[in-house]
Amino acid sequence: MMELTYNQEGLIPAIAQDIATGKVLMLAYMNEEAVQLTLEKKIAHYFSRSRQKLWLKGESSGNIQEVKGFYYDCDNDTILLKVNQVGVACHTGSYSCFFNEVFDEPDMSRTLDNLYEVILDRRVHPKEGSYTNYLFEKGIDKILKKVGEESAEVIIGAKNTREELIYEASDLVYHLMVLLVNEGVTLGDLYGELTKRMR
Repeated sequence: MMELTYNQEGLIPAIAQDIATGKVLMLAYMNEEAVQLTLEKKIAHYFSRSRQKLWLKGESSGNIQEVKGFYYDCDNDTILLKVNQVGVACHTGSYSCFFNEVFDEPDMSRTLDNLYEVILDRRVHPKEGSYTNYLFEKGIDKILKKVGEESAEVIIGAKNTREELIYEASDLVYHLMVLLVNEGVTLGDLYGELTKRMR
């Protein structure tokens, strides 16, 4: 049986990480009851220090965290939850609470995840003059039309040059991401389906 080390207030920090993207979503605290409920229900529960009460993540917003992995560190005093984030993690509407960037070295392996986050952020925080917001404003029919057009252009590009194929495929991926965000489909949903196909 695990033996967690709680602080003087009976709390232990818990980090939530998106199991699909690896992105750190938030840091909160748990008391013993929150830990037990999280393990039992496989839904993240925390303890709100400001309200001094148990807190089911997403209870009012619907942005729950389905717990897929529960870890604790070598000193038994910090928890790591690997979660399937439904909706966004941050109360501001951002995908992750950690959006105040000081610097960030590009990680090419996470390009799709980063693109998805940018598109999701555009939907939550519209930006004037943004082509992405233009697509969201026009709605599903416009988005589907663009996905269809870009699919055809990928076919043509593949018959022409490698460079043209790369360019057109990038356009298709971008518009497909807009469609996914518009329809509430996460990359985690896609990764889960693709994982099934690797068996």
